[in-house]
Amino acid sequence: MNIADIAVPEYVEVDADERLAKVRSIFERENPKGIVVTEDGEYAGVVGEKQLLRSRMEDDTKVSAVVKPAPSVKRTEDVRETARLLVEGDVKIAPVYEGEKLYGIVTVDQILEAVLESLDAITVDQIVTTDVIGINEKDSVGRAINRLRENGISRLPVLDDDGMLAGVVTTNDIVEFVVRDQERQGSGDRAGDIDRMLDLPVYDIMSSPVVTATADETAEEAVSRMFDNDVSGLVVTPEDVEAVAGMVTKTDVLRALTFTEEDSLDVQITNVDLLDRTSREHVVESIESVADKYAQMQVMHAHVRLHQHKEKLRGTPLIQCQIRLRTDQGQVGGSGEGYGAEHAFHVALDKLERNVLEIKGVNADEEYRGQLLRKLGEL
Repeated sequence: MNIADIAVPEYVEVDADERLAKVRSIFERENPKGIVVTEDGEYAGVVGEKQLLRSRMEDDTKVSAVVKPAPSVKRTEDVRETARLLVEGDVKIAPVYEGEKLYGIVTVDQILEAVLESLDAITVDQIVTTDVIGINEKDSVGRAINRLRENGISRLPVLDDDGMLAGVVTTNDIVEFVVRDQERQGSGDRAGDIDRMLDLPVYDIMSSPVVTATADETAEEAVSRMFDNDVSGLVVTPEDVEAVAGMVTKTDVLRALTFTEEDSLDVQITNVDLLDRTSREHVVESIESVADKYAQMQVMHAHVRLHQHKEKLRGTPLIQCQIRLRTDQGQVGGSGEGYGAEHAFHVALDKLERNVLEIKGVNADEEYRGQLLRKLGEL
């Protein structure tokens, strides 16, 4: 399937010189997945809610300060390849070209709606993210923003003092809250107002009750629930328990569309443009090397996520790298930080290998225990 019948010519467009105040209002009023940014009539990139969470960005700041490059696709591009480009670009929309002309856009939602019926072959357990980052309901909105930005994520489960699920806060909740409060306050110096807003507890802006899923549900059921409730992700909980077991998002489902049954390992890199002194080929070969060492563990898919922090050392940015493998023995991952993508990747790779060894050690212990029990039974 290609995206010829999925892409749409209608999209929201702003000029790179436009003020952020207008962009925030567009997100509040129209709730788009992203906005196409043009400069001198030419495509320049996109802006999404994540970019609007940069702290201390004044209303008069130009859109060009937060624009993010997004991969362009041909109108005849394959859905699987388009899904990979969206995931690796860490964007929810991409411009679609018909020849040299900008035809329109394709979004995550449009792709998932088109393939919805085929998602019954995938379970939530196969794609869930288990290393979830959360926040306490008494923590401040400012802390929630920092946690979202530092980890490059768009939603946080909110926990009460007992560690139970109390709500969820998303980039959309925060953008809506800021825009709504600023419109209510009117014009003038808002520095003090913004500080007070950042000090409010997350409890005041979180969404509750939370829309959830269980690990044994299909991806089709999970995505249908996301569409029905107009959310981009679900908290995964154990049966009848308000605890957090993981998180599943539309991006996780989109990533699953790129899984292949080929002999070669399928490796996906989010924010691939952050690779500096290393190549995509080196990343793939390094992960394959770890996977090949432990032949009894079959690796079906690997996801590498890069995220850049503001901190720099002699001009080299601090990078966070997360690696997650989908195997026949469940998911295993590793994460690390370093100055430059190459350093961060190898720190995460070392952690991944240790975690793989730990899984194999547990399995070996279980196998030895079974052998011992069988011998005792024979006696």
